[in-house]
Amino acid sequence: SSRPASTSTRPGQSPNPRPVYQVNTQTKVLDTVHGRIICIADIRGKLSALNDLAREANAKAIIHTGDFGLFEAASLDRIHDRTLRHLTMYSPLIPSAQRNHLLAPENPPASVRSTLTISMLTEFPLLLSGQIKLQVPVYTVAGACEDVLVLERFRTGEYDIPNLTLIDEATTRVLDVGGVKLRLLGLGGAFVPHKMFDNGDGNATIAGGGGTIWTTVLQIGELVDTAQRVYDPTETRLLITHASPGREGILASLALVLKADLTISAGLHFRYASSWNEFSVQGDYEGFRQKLRAGKDAFERVWDSVKSQVDAVIDEHQRVLLDKALHVIERVPPALGSQPPGGGPPAGEEPAWKNCWNWNLCDAAYGTLVLDVKEGRVSAELKSQGFNYAYRRTATPVTAQTPTAASAMPAPLQATGTPGAAHSKAPTPGPPSVSSPAPIPVLAPPSIQQKSTPGTPSVPSGVASPAARTNGESSDKDAGKSDREREKAEASKAKKKEKKAQKKEAQRAEKAAEAAKESADDWAKSAKDTTDEGGWGKANDPWAPSEEKPALSVQPNAAAGPGSRAANSPRGDETALMSPRTDSTGVRTPTSKRAPRHPWTLFMRLPAPASEAEVREFFLDAKAGIIRVFFPNTFAGREHKIAYVEFGDEESMKAGLEKHSEKLNDAVPEVKQADREPREGGSFRGRGRGGRGGYAARTFAAGGLTRGGGPNGN
Repeated sequence: SSRPASTSTRPGQSPNPRPVYQVNTQTKVLDTVHGRIICIADIRGKLSALNDLAREANAKAIIHTGDFGLFEAASLDRIHDRTLRHLTMYSPLIPSAQRNHLLAPENPPASVRSTLTISMLTEFPLLLSGQIKLQVPVYTVAGACEDVLVLERFRTGEYDIPNLTLIDEATTRVLDVGGVKLRLLGLGGAFVPHKMFDNGDGNATIAGGGGTIWTTVLQIGELVDTAQRVYDPTETRLLITHASPGREGILASLALVLKADLTISAGLHFRYASSWNEFSVQGDYEGFRQKLRAGKDAFERVWDSVKSQVDAVIDEHQRVLLDKALHVIERVPPALGSQPPGGGPPAGEEPAWKNCWNWNLCDAAYGTLVLDVKEGRVSAELKSQGFNYAYRRTATPVTAQTPTAASAMPAPLQATGTPGAAHSKAPTPGPPSVSSPAPIPVLAPPSIQQKSTPGTPSVPSGVASPAARTNGESSDKDAGKSDREREKAEASKAKKKEKKAQKKEAQRAEKAAEAAKESADDWAKSAKDTTDEGGWGKANDPWAPSEEKPALSVQPNAAAGPGSRAANSPRGDETALMSPRTDSTGVRTPTSKRAPRHPWTLFMRLPAPASEAEVREFFLDAKAGIIRVFFPNTFAGREHKIAYVEFGDEESMKAGLEKHSEKLNDAVPEVKQADREPREGGSFRGRGRGGRGGYAARTFAAGGLTRGGGPNGN
């Protein structure tokens, strides 16, 4: 079943058809009884992790939904500055410290370009040279950030990597696994309506340029043509796209035309994967139709402006593909109960409304989907790292406050509290998207306000307090004082108590704020560094037009004051509501009592004494990532036997753990990752013996029991 290849549709360019070719398809038998397929998104060039992911999931194949990292050394000169900055910001191959330096506002694009090497963006050259080998078959579509020339070299056969298949509009595969023949159909690139008729630097239906890839109308038409040529009703069809059919009505229409049973997509960069069918997310069947109509209307606005130019340059073969793509645009199911134009029974529900299932994946660093296929049933296992809500444990609770000495306040202040009340609590750090309400002053009735103090029940006038009943209505010391003098004395006393209470409250709030600072900084950094966590942000969108309206942003919390990282963010007004960072190791939820330990810390047991400089030299090349070396407190005159070495990020810590000297001062130290929390004095809390009877004895004693059994007589 041969057909002519499509050509470029750029206005003014003459058609340049390629020779006739066969539909690129074949069947791969993975396992006829039981098999697992792991599905991931946005590996972002860290290709050595593919084998690890497959091994952990016990998978026989990998399906990848784009942003594979298809760049080579020559690609750096072709990547636009804006796209290069985006790749730098999210590359897992660049250490955090170096990334922050490269992305600093004072670094111009030329400086970033001169510093970057291809190894900092992708491991694809290592895969191409054979230094990295894929242990299981990998099937991927093109993502939003790839090199179009590298993709075309795969299309022409110049590049051929064992166990790697690029699924596109002209290439399809069948996986025979667990009693299911799974047909893979793919459409790569970002979905940008105003670029659907622009091939960029591409020479055929693959379109892209400047380090980016986008979907074209001819790609959609060619994919439909490919699917029609290989159609087999015994197969289960899986559509793989980079953009999500949940957001793009045209891609949802494409799934209908392709008769897709399942779809897998990426491109939203969330911390949770999602699973749905249209019935579960639309209010009714008309809502599903409206989604498809909205996609159709958006396309027609672009089509009306370029139709005459396209008609002038396409050839007869491209016309066939264009007609197939236009059929996808028009594929909107009829309303329920409507009569078909040619007569017949009233229209019913579209089967895909309930039967087509969709998955949208988070990035490979945050989660995976595993399709477990056995005896014809396709089961799904979703795994997501999710959000980190530990910061809420460190937030200072907002409670109602009762002003003291209200009777001594001037009338205007009684409505708002004392002048210092607004500053009695330190601001509570929190996520930029949440604003903490100010404390609400609670005013007592005039009869109660006169002697109200924090923590002491107020006593109405005319009712003797316990102290008054004991000591009489007034003491002998105050007997000779006038009423005015007594009021002054009481007001002065109440004012002193108020200042003391405010000072204590401020100290408590300050400690809580310090303990929460790390979580608040993480929120601020998340808002600064992860603009595309919830989709492409305007500031980083390679597809956004050059003239655009300001994007809606969420202002940081007032708690992020002038000294906070959110306030000093180099991107300022680009701060947006983003997923919270998940750098916490999850070992222990931080509390206001004790600051959490540094997550990337190595423990060293030293057989021989060593200085900080000697400890740093012990870690060889990894010493550059060390940010602190400290020795726990010891008794005077004793030598340091243990040390804790903190690193700037997880990669530096792992490098230090794996590659260090064998000996330190002619002795072999013990080196491992610290897994305990530091005490306030600097040492780490362990399970060792201490006190009378050790840990177990203290636990029994705290419950009023002895180790032997019955209640403790003492």
